[in-house]
Amino acid sequence: MGDSQDYQSLLSEIIAKQAIILGPNIAVLKARNVEGLTVSDDGKVTDVKGDPAIALQKLVDEYVNLSGEIVKNALSSVFAKYPTIKH
Repeated sequence: MGDSQDYQSLLSEIIAKQAIILGPNIAVLKARNVEGLTVSDDGKVTDVKGDPAIALQKLVDEYVNLSGEIVKNALSSVFAKYPTIKH
């Protein structure tokens, strides 16, 4: 799996985790606010345009702005599965 696929998987997992907390509609809507991300209706990231690290940070920021620190705590286990990706 290349970096691009890793980022898509990571981003999709973040959206899935937030869907549990926020509900799938809000989680997907927030993800679609991130410039460069293409997100399917079921919350899967299907494309990342531009720098995926920037898209990752913007996605996390979207959720943090909505929910605060609880998001960072909830996502720590997801990030642990991708040690080669800086966050």
